[in-house]
Amino acid sequence: MLKQLDLKPFNQRFPWIGGDLQTLRDTFVADTLPFKPGESIHIEVPEIPSGFAGKGKLLAFLDRPLTLSSPRGLVLMLHGLGGSSQRRGLRRMTFSLVEAGFAVLRLNLRGADPGRELAGGTYSAKCNSDIEPVILKARELSKELLVNSDRHKIKRLPLFGVGLSLGGTILLNACLGPLSKLSNTSTLLDGLICVSSPLDLAQCSASIEKPRNTFYQYWLLNRLIRQTLADPFGISDEETSLFASKGHFDLRKIKSIRQFDTLVTAPRWAFGGVDDYYREASPINLLLEKSYALPQTFFIQALDDPWVPAEAVKKLSDEIDRMSLSEKLKVILTTTGGHNGFHGKNGCWGDDLVRNLLISVSSSII
Repeated sequence: MLKQLDLKPFNQRFPWIGGDLQTLRDTFVADTLPFKPGESIHIEVPEIPSGFAGKGKLLAFLDRPLTLSSPRGLVLMLHGLGGSSQRRGLRRMTFSLVEAGFAVLRLNLRGADPGRELAGGTYSAKCNSDIEPVILKARELSKELLVNSDRHKIKRLPLFGVGLSLGGTILLNACLGPLSKLSNTSTLLDGLICVSSPLDLAQCSASIEKPRNTFYQYWLLNRLIRQTLADPFGISDEETSLFASKGHFDLRKIKSIRQFDTLVTAPRWAFGGVDDYYREASPINLLLEKSYALPQTFFIQALDDPWVPAEAVKKLSDEIDRMSLSEKLKVILTTTGGHNGFHGKNGCWGDDLVRNLLISVSSSII
C-alpha cells in the first residue's frame, strides 16, 4: 500500500528514537508553520444524556485549502484526550492537508480549551449526541465550499474524518451508532483515518496505569482536571463532595484515568459504571459486526505506542483478513512511531501518510 501512496516505510529519525521520545517530540519542539488562524465556527450541542450539562456550543476552526481554488474535500479533525484544536501535531497535520487542497474543520470537544466557556461538562469516548450536530454542520459547510468552488460537475464535496488518539475512537463510535441516518449516503463519512486510536478502552486504561507510564498518566490527569474545574457552569455538589476540596481536585483520591472515568466520565454520560462505559465505548466490540456502517477506514498504529497497546489493532487486522474486509478496513502497523508520533527523516511521516491516503480516497470518489 505504501508504494501505491508514494511513501517509503517509516524510519524514525534521531534524536527521537523509541516510542517515548516519538510520543513526546511535539511537546518539546514547535514546528514553524505559516499558519493563519481559521474561521471560528460555533456549533450548538444538546444537553448531555445524564442531564448534568445543558445545551451549549462547541468551537471549531475552518481552515480553507491553500493550493486549489476548489477543495478536494472537507476533513473533520478531532483531537485526543486532554487535547484541543491548538495542539502542535494537530495543527501541523492540518497545514499538510490544506496545503494539499483540503479544507479542514478542527473541532474542540466539550470541555476543551479554546471553547471551554461555551459548554458545560466534558466529553467521552462515546459522545454521539455532541458529534451529531457537528456532522450536520460539516455537511452544510461542505455544500458551501462546493458552491464557492469551480467543481460544478460533482454533486457534493466528500466529508472525511481524521481522529488523533481518542478522537478516532469518537468518530468510530459515531459511525457505528444510529447517527448514520444523518447521511444521504450509505455511511456517515466518506472516509475515516484513526491514528493511534484506542479500540479497547479497558485495555488502554490498564496500560496507562503501568509504573513506566506514571508520568503520562499524571500529565493526562492534570489536563483533564483543569478542563473539569474550568467549567463555567461549575461542578455538581455530588462531585465536589466526592473528589474536590476547597475548589481543587484531591489528587489523593484521583490517581488514575480509570478513577477519573469512574467519578466523572461514566456518570456524566449516563453509563452504568466505568466497566459499562469502557465496554460500550470500545469500538472493537462492534466495528467488524457493523463494518457496513463504516466508510473506507484506515487504522494507523505503532507497535511501540506507550499509551495504546497494539494488541487490539493486531487482532483486528487478523479478523479483517479472515472476513475478507481488507478492501474497506485497512491496518497500517509500524514497528516504531510511539503514540501519534511517526517523526521520520523527512518530517512527520504520519502527516504524509494521512495526506496521501485522503488524496487517494478523494480521487476515487470524485
